[in-house]
Amino acid sequence: MSSKTAAFKERVKEVVRHIPRGSVLTYQEVAKRVGSPGASRAVGNIMKSNYALDVPCHRVIRSDGTLGDYNRGGATAKAARLKKEGVRFLNGRVVRQNT
Repeated sequence: MSSKTAAFKERVKEVVRHIPRGSVLTYQEVAKRVGSPGASRAVGNIMKSNYALDVPCHRVIRSDGTLGDYNRGGATAKAARLKKEGVRFLNGRVVRQNT
C-alpha cells in the first residue's frame, strides 16, 4: 500500500472515530470530510475491511439512508447496533439528525 493510500485510509478512520454515538454520516460525507468528495466508494471499501474496534463503522451509511454492508453480522446487526445507540428508522431508512 502506498503512503498516500495509507494516509487516506487513516484519515477516513479518524473521521469515523469521531462520529458521536447515536449519529451517522454517509460514505460521501466521510469522503468530503477527508478532502476527497468523490471517494465515497473508497470509504465504503475501507469500512468493509475494517475490524478495528475503535472505528465504529456501523455509523457510516449510504446517502439514501439505507445501511449498506457491515462486516460484523450484516445489515441486521448494523441496524441493531444503531437502534441501541438511539438512531431512529422509518421504512428501513435511517432518520437523520443534525450531525
